[in-house]
Amino acid sequence: MAYWLLKSEVDAWSWDQQKKEGRKGAEWTGVRNYQARNNMRAMKEGDLGFFYLSGGDKSVVGIVTVVKEAHPDSTDGSGQWECVDVAAVADLPQPVTLAEIKTKPKLEDMVLVRNSRLSVQPVTEAEWRAVCAMGGISDPPSV
Repeated sequence: MAYWLLKSEVDAWSWDQQKKEGRKGAEWTGVRNYQARNNMRAMKEGDLGFFYLSGGDKSVVGIVTVVKEAHPDSTDGSGQWECVDVAAVADLPQPVTLAEIKTKPKLEDMVLVRNSRLSVQPVTEAEWRAVCAMGGISDPPSV
């Protein structure tokens, strides 16, 4: 099992929309980057991820879980792109901004800091725990 970070533009897919999908979740569609697609191919049911809004304040606002492993992206007519389905697990009591993450030396190697444009990226367990703590979750869910 693993941890991930999935980015969305608030005007494309908001955290509120994700939560409204309930336990069945929704496809994480529209990813058109090979590295991000490959990261989704590596995801397993039950993996956890941060829901990150890349517009405005650029912040982690919630936690999602993978409910369906990689499958064809329903928004792709070419058949070369895949997606996973994710469901909301929990809000972060306080959003954690990219600016805050960048101030933490223990997070300096986080993919989000080094390659902030990658839309689906891995997160280490130490990074997971640190960002959860910054967001007000003292006992974070684990895989």
